[in-house]
Amino acid sequence: MATWNSRGLRGSTLEDLINRTNERYEEMGLALIQKIPTPITPIKIDKENRHITLAYFEKVSTVDYIGAVQGIPVCFDAKECKSDTFPLQNIHEHQVLFMEKFEKQEGISFLVIHYTEKNVLYYMRFNEIKKFWDRAMSGGRKSFRFEELDPEYFMTLKNNCFVPYLDFIQKDLDMRE
Repeated sequence: MATWNSRGLRGSTLEDLINRTNERYEEMGLALIQKIPTPITPIKIDKENRHITLAYFEKVSTVDYIGAVQGIPVCFDAKECKSDTFPLQNIHEHQVLFMEKFEKQEGISFLVIHYTEKNVLYYMRFNEIKKFWDRAMSGGRKSFRFEELDPEYFMTLKNNCFVPYLDFIQKDLDMRE
């Protein structure tokens, strides 16, 4: 069983942006995407601030978000990276396996990566995730560099608060045809 120690607001800004985006997409009738909570058992709670400070994961989770976009099944995970090198240890094997199975069911799987120092977002298609993953599993680099990413899949926030991943799902679909 894995142990989790809280590291404050790590990842919450990106997740807040995605959650707001998902609400807007739902209001517009474009998508229905749900945040999947990670099942945990609290061990220590800061009673004054009512925060969990130590917990055990009850079971491995899959991805952060799952739902449908215009009838197409979609799943994705939100990741943050402070440097130009993204360690593949930030993507868990069970997540890659889940996304691979999801793709075989004709769904779309991807990552939204926020490069915090550059303040840019990246839509990483599953085939790109798999390419880097397979490279690492065959003895290659255990990370990928910012320069290795496809420039066509960098996103900019719309209205400074919306993550336009629907545009990139469409681009992803177009590349598959």
